Amino acid sequence: MHGWIIIDKPLGPGSTQVVSAVKRALREGGYGKHKVGHGGTLDPLASGVLPVAIGEATKLAGRMLDASKRYDFTIRFGTQTDTLDLEGKVIAESAVRPTLAAVEAVLARFTGPIEQVPPAYSALKVDGERAYDLARKGEEVVLATRKVTIYDLKILPGTGRGTGEAGGGGSPCNATAVDANTPLHHPADGPPPRAGEELDEITLSAFVSKGTYIRSLARDIALALGTVGHVTMLRRTKAGPFTLESAISLDKLAELGKGHALEETLLPLGAGLDDIPALSLDPDQAGRLRKGLRLIGFAADDGLGFATLDDVPVALVETEGGETRVVRGFNLE
Repeated sequence: MHGWIIIDKPLGPGSTQVVSAVKRALREGGYGKHKVGHGGTLDPLASGVLPVAIGEATKLAGRMLDASKRYDFTIRFGTQTDTLDLEGKVIAESAVRPTLAAVEAVLARFTGPIEQVPPAYSALKVDGERAYDLARKGEEVVLATRKVTIYDLKILPGTGRGTGEAGGGGSPCNATAVDANTPLHHPADGPPPRAGEELDEITLSAFVSKGTYIRSLARDIALALGTVGHVTMLRRTKAGPFTLESAISLDKLAELGKGHALEETLLPLGAGLDDIPALSLDPDQAGRLRKGLRLIGFAADDGLGFATLDDVPVALVETEGGETRVVRGFNLE
């Protein structure tokens, strides 16, 4: 069992709890003891794609943390919380509500390279302590601005919900979490917002670089619109190469574990490396790499490569100036 299981994480459990669920499924399925790790934290109030690495794939979990990701998220306008999501207490309010046109116009300012201040309630460390621990103690948390990239940012069609004060077309949304299987817009909520109608909320889709905080992005978009806001729904739809298409629920995970059928959902170790070229080795070359030795004159372009021997992963390698060295070796034969 060396590879990836992609979980569609529901609201409620944290990422470490999902890792524990995978370990339990492996144990109940009689697969023996394996290393298990996740490729990117999702908060309890977030749902969606959580890649879980098993066995030798855990050596690639760090690469998954650095991968770009896509999220759908809903901004509720008019209130800002200290956590920037549903979990916190209200710290600011505004009567201003933006129109759909105003939201569309402001998104360009948040597309491309931007700078953002992470949320005070985050796992970043300040003087050796987690920022959220300091914030919960009531201490002031000052985090440095960081540079991130928003590759794509758009409104999901039909997701805005209006106040009903400018001609109807929707009802206010209660600030409650949206289940992973709940459509982002309901016909019962009325038609999508009309031109000039003020919005209580809007749902956006963002494709972002590593280190991007969606809660900070939502905060800053609301401020740019002359109001305040917080995230009421956050769903990750893609992490690196993995999407919801290959994800399974925790219930399905447990079912496969008890049925000794986890192989049905296990993706190969190399599935996490589909963005880099595969390199075929001969036995002598594979033997040298497994010993940590370099290959001289190996026919490969400069950069990373996924080296295999007869489709068996040998190493993640890097080639530069005609020399190929091991970045991560895999103990598979």
